[in-house]
Amino acid sequence: MTTASPHIAICEFDFDEFDLEKRMCEPRGFQVSCHPGREPQQIIQNAKGAAGIITSYGVFTRQVFEALSPTLKVVSRTGVGYDTIDIQAATEFGVTVCNVPGYANEVVSDHAIALALTCLRRINEQDANLRAGIWPYASTRPLGQCAGRTFGVIGMGDIGKAAARKATGLGFDVVCWSRSLTPGTVTPEGYRVLDLDEVFSTADVISLHCALCADTHHLVDARAISLMKPGAVVVNTARGAVVDTLALADALTQGRIWGAGLDVFETEPLQTDHPILSAPHTVLTPHAAYWSEESGIELRTRACQAVIDVLEGRQPQNPLN
Repeated sequence: MTTASPHIAICEFDFDEFDLEKRMCEPRGFQVSCHPGREPQQIIQNAKGAAGIITSYGVFTRQVFEALSPTLKVVSRTGVGYDTIDIQAATEFGVTVCNVPGYANEVVSDHAIALALTCLRRINEQDANLRAGIWPYASTRPLGQCAGRTFGVIGMGDIGKAAARKATGLGFDVVCWSRSLTPGTVTPEGYRVLDLDEVFSTADVISLHCALCADTHHLVDARAISLMKPGAVVVNTARGAVVDTLALADALTQGRIWGAGLDVFETEPLQTDHPILSAPHTVLTPHAAYWSEESGIELRTRACQAVIDVLEGRQPQNPLN
């Protein structure tokens, strides 16, 4: 009597195909299937009998782990955040949960720098003018530069450190704040640590790289914005709710600060009538900072390898429980 091959279900995937996952799994004897649907009941239906699950946006409640027990052994998230996965329930039902930290450090910090420079140099506005037949660059003055300006990093994890390193290389004076750092000190890299209000009041570019939690929800609100320089630029490649986007749009429209470069929003996709869309001097991208062709391959490979490792009896690289 033959035994069926272990099944790996891909549930609510962020990618158009799953050939890479099949190439990794099938030669090792794992069957792979891919299914849409992020809600718990959809996952239960689509992953019934699966030993492992790879997911981008699936919602894994206690009900999911109970329904798929005891066959399910591992859930691997193609990303860093895991707020949609009940880690405690997974642990109780013997399911290892993994994520992929660090895969996008370089590309997210690249994107943050690009947003900052696009705002300072008004590249998107100049491009629009040129296409409309407006040649003189004077119509988009003032134009800024890196040298002589201060780049404030909020959150000094790996991405924040990468952004600080790149900003320094461009000629910015870099200052920072992080919950784990003491104001008045200097980081090993040589960046001055300020208190949060000091960063808001002294930085020309305020680049957000902190995690979203109760303490950082609307960290940049109307009060914080009131401390900023009139020429300040806010850049957010962290989480949308770190910024009170309505307050930011209002400040931009009223000319209280200069500009903003945003890749993440409190509700995604961004509502078509959101005030930030009509705010001046803004550069908006659709939660794309994490993606490059290189980072995408790394992300998928590491997420898939975690499932393989657990099912073959090895310790995965980044277990959360």
